[in-house]
Amino acid sequence: MRTLWAAIIAAFVVLCPVGALAQERSAIKPGFTFPTDKPVTVVVFRPDVSVGTMTTGGVNEPNADWTATARKEIAESLRRNDRVAGAKLVFQDEDPTGDDGAYLAEYKALFTAVAQAIQVNRLFVGARLPTKKGEFDWTLGDGTQRIGKMTGADYALFFYTFDSYGSAGRKAAQIFGAMFGVAIQPGIHIGYAGLVDLKTGEVIWLNADPQMGGDVRTSPGADKRVGQLLGGFPGRIEPTAADKPAK
Repeated sequence: MRTLWAAIIAAFVVLCPVGALAQERSAIKPGFTFPTDKPVTVVVFRPDVSVGTMTTGGVNEPNADWTATARKEIAESLRRNDRVAGAKLVFQDEDPTGDDGAYLAEYKALFTAVAQAIQVNRLFVGARLPTKKGEFDWTLGDGTQRIGKMTGADYALFFYTFDSYGSAGRKAAQIFGAMFGVAIQPGIHIGYAGLVDLKTGEVIWLNADPQMGGDVRTSPGADKRVGQLLGGFPGRIEPTAADKPAK
């Protein structure tokens, strides 16, 4: 998993041009709407969350307590964003065990790889494949049908977020570097969310941002992060202040 996150960071930080880093990017399969002739269910898998500290030398040190807190806050925020026109969201708090668990883990990893490819080759200007210009045509393959049978869902929502907060030494280095015109990144805050059709394996929608806001270790910060990543989600109804519990 650590190797997987390193690859994700590299895809965002190294391959995305500076101008793209300040913008949220999303894409959806042209013409997509949820079917209206039958009930539609979207399974929301347990969020994949990692939170740590970026050392002075730029190395991420995972923090288990921060990660557990952030995962809890993000999961609760997702539940507060459960209103979607045309579909019912159901939440999977824990991944299955045994063969089903192993199978799901493989497809989560596959989705991560495909999501990276979409971000690098389709979403971010300056890094697009010539053959993918103007298109949104990506798939995990029809093996996702087994996941549909496991969950009873028609679609699946995958949610990933990674945060590495700058240490005191890292922040000092940033100030020192600025004095000499050297830019030092204070931390990393990236994430993406994607919707997959479990019958066909097609990626229907993906939203990614390599410069996310919100401190995911807090409830308001998690709400901000989830709101950013669900921007443009098909049929999503924005929660009102009355929908949110008092802090």
